[in-house]
Amino acid sequence: MRTSAVFGQMAEIPKGSIELRDDRTKARWTVGIEPFLLSRYLVTQDLYSEVTNENPSTFKGGDLPVETVTFKDAVLFCNKLSDQNDLKPCYATDDESGEIIFDASANGFRLPTEAEWEYACKAGTKGIRYGELESIAWYKENSENKTHKVGKKEPNAWGLYDMLGNVWEWCTDLYDTEVYGSYRIFRGGGFCDAERSVMSTTRRRSHPLKFKIDDLGFRIAQNRPHREP
Repeated sequence: MRTSAVFGQMAEIPKGSIELRDDRTKARWTVGIEPFLLSRYLVTQDLYSEVTNENPSTFKGGDLPVETVTFKDAVLFCNKLSDQNDLKPCYATDDESGEIIFDASANGFRLPTEAEWEYACKAGTKGIRYGELESIAWYKENSENKTHKVGKKEPNAWGLYDMLGNVWEWCTDLYDTEVYGSYRIFRGGGFCDAERSVMSTTRRRSHPLKFKIDDLGFRIAQNRPHREP
């Protein structure tokens, strides 16, 4: 996917709500979702390279998802893509503390919140997956221990591919600041995960500046542009 094609690859996600749960604390909470845009595909190495002139991925291939990226790498990509399209970046970095500050009102590209991610992943379904796992995801049993070209498995009902499997996806949210400090959330499961981990409800987290691995990438979101009635 090239930068000129990014806008055409954004799916419109409708308004709604989602109940989230944390298996560690047994907490449940409901989040309202405003309409937003979400890329149908994981960010590919071609797109990442075009925007940043870099390719950190372990498994090389233009149509493969970019991986081995930190949370900070992902948000800096979003900012650069926003700048290149004359949009307001969604993230700022405090140079003294290293804190990454999110502006939810900006019109640039961003990572989805975890509530947006799970809501979009389920696409109106109620189960832990939006389809039969073999048909929708690259995971431990069928991946041959590597990533695969984006968009080759069946999409969900809203036209989103690889929401489960292939690579995990960074989300904007902090996990639990009292316990984990600045740790950020990622969702979706990766190519080396067993079936029990590749679910729409699975939550993981790690350090935003240090953690990167060959089954962790991201996809981009954007606030839906305001339309006059």
